[in-house]
Amino acid sequence: MASLSVKPGQRFTLPDWQNNSLLISADAEQQRFNSHHVRQEGRALRNETGNQAKWDEHNSRTQLKDRITTVDRWRETLARCLTDIDLEIDALTKVKEAAENAIQAKNLWLDVAIECLTFRESRRDIDVVRDPVEEELHREVKVIEKTKKELQQRVDDAFKQLCLLKEARQLLSSDYRHKVEALELDRQCMSFNPTSGNISFKVNPTRIPNGSTALSEWEQNSRCNKERADAEIKGSVDLRGAVTLSIAQTNNELDAQRIAAEFALRKRMRDMEAALNELRWQEQNTLEEIAEMEEEIRQLEEDIRKRTLDLKVAHTRLETRTYRPHIELCRDQVPH
Repeated sequence: MASLSVKPGQRFTLPDWQNNSLLISADAEQQRFNSHHVRQEGRALRNETGNQAKWDEHNSRTQLKDRITTVDRWRETLARCLTDIDLEIDALTKVKEAAENAIQAKNLWLDVAIECLTFRESRRDIDVVRDPVEEELHREVKVIEKTKKELQQRVDDAFKQLCLLKEARQLLSSDYRHKVEALELDRQCMSFNPTSGNISFKVNPTRIPNGSTALSEWEQNSRCNKERADAEIKGSVDLRGAVTLSIAQTNNELDAQRIAAEFALRKRMRDMEAALNELRWQEQNTLEEIAEMEEEIRQLEEDIRKRTLDLKVAHTRLETRTYRPHIELCRDQVPH
């Protein structure tokens, strides 16, 4: 008779089986609940991070726009300042050249005054006098040398001011170029978006680069550059006025001294012409007197010749009467 085959192992009861099914169902429900909770938290996190990302991007874009506006405003300010300083450099250069030309003109006047003094050294004898003309010419030489020294000092001051202006312009130009480059980079950053093809992860993007400065230091640097340029422009404007005034004053001084020297020279020429006319008049009178004296001498000589003949007649008569004979040789009144 065949025996019943029974699978070896533990046998569970129906309640155990039912309990196991209930446990599996309960665990599945719990896992689904946990999954739903996690999904809800993930959805909330996605919403939160999405909103935060949008807000952060909006805030970053707003701050970037504000930064671009600030940098662009400083760029325009520096550009205007660069234009002003370029115009001032050109104006001061022209004034400096005018002062140098004035010095060259003074050299010509100095040569003329020295040549006049040299010519007057050719005078002879009593005409070599220290007259007002010589004094005015020496004074003119001193005035020219003084004005040349003053103008040369102005030229040196203008050269130094030009160096300061160019140095300030160099700082402005460098700051301007840097701001232009910064604007290009910031505008490029403004163009980036999630669909851009040139975006990627970077190594330590939040690092602080070497040589970076604080915002207050950045603004202070630009302000200092502008204030220095403004100060140098103002100093240059004042110097241009002083140089122009010096040129006018030195020209007026030289013109006044030149007029004084020419007046003294004309007066001296009139005195010399009067003295020359007087000498000519005296010479003419003397020559006439000499001619009259020569005529008088000639007449005296003629009279002497005539008196000599009369004397010879008297001598001859007296000698002849000495030959009277005897008693006739008497001292009568005839010899007297």
